[in-house]
Amino acid sequence: MTTESPGGPASGLVVVDKPADWTSHDVVARIRRLAGTRKVGHAGTLDPMATGVLVVGVNRATRLLGYVAGSDKEYLATIALGATTVTDDAQGDETGTADASSLSAEAVREAMLPLTGKIEQVPSAVSAIKVDGKRSYARVRSGEQVELAARAVEVSTFELLDFTPGTRAYAQVRVECSSGTYVRALARDLGASLGVGGHLTSLRRTRVGRFGLDRARTLDELAQSFEIVGLDDAARATFPGAELSEQQAQAVRFGRALPDLQLPPGAPVAMFAPDGSFLALYESAGAGARPVAVFV
Repeated sequence: MTTESPGGPASGLVVVDKPADWTSHDVVARIRRLAGTRKVGHAGTLDPMATGVLVVGVNRATRLLGYVAGSDKEYLATIALGATTVTDDAQGDETGTADASSLSAEAVREAMLPLTGKIEQVPSAVSAIKVDGKRSYARVRSGEQVELAARAVEVSTFELLDFTPGTRAYAQVRVECSSGTYVRALARDLGASLGVGGHLTSLRRTRVGRFGLDRARTLDELAQSFEIVGLDDAARATFPGAELSEQQAQAVRFGRALPDLQLPPGAPVAMFAPDGSFLALYESAGAGARPVAVFV
């Protein structure tokens, strides 16, 4: 990380350890003041109840946010078994209860298996997905019944870390998943499969792509020392990279295609000049490469 004075014009990513009861928009507003620029955005909303890694882009790095948001994510969560809520988490009113005292850790692990891997998941109705131009959560809060379509997601890890039995039982879990996965929906579906209902009581995001809690700073820490992952380091942490000759780098600076540069298909590749500076994102195009976005 590099350290900039608040109000500096730097471009890069700020890895925030979001506090509870703050919206992602609240965090963006605070970073705007600390960075001294209006050009700030975030890579993937965290609910107010949730804490942990929120990646924020400043100035030119806002163009990277869509790619960062699409990265896989890791969470630590607590699931209450024995009650359902309207929001699938502890912030919503309870809609039903059941006695969960017969549940065991082994039964919970078995119920987690079908929720692991490539699955079709119905998102929580209280989500930011738009339904006819209006956010789903806004429709639910205005009293509407919302049914969202299932979508393909991948839960690579759904691990039970600890289990506390009782009339209302609690499962401490670790989740690694693709972008677009709702941990609240996992809690809901786990409770449904066990026949007692379930909802999320705590959620902490520990990683977004390669950005983990080890790189995250609280807002108070950032106010004292505004640490930013510079654009060069941010690109290296987000994309596969290609080291260019000076002749290739000059062509890239002008956004020209590179007919003789072979790149792997799929995700964009970050182009780096001989001095290590990040120039652009390119993608495979036949036998060569073409620009996706130029940053210089």
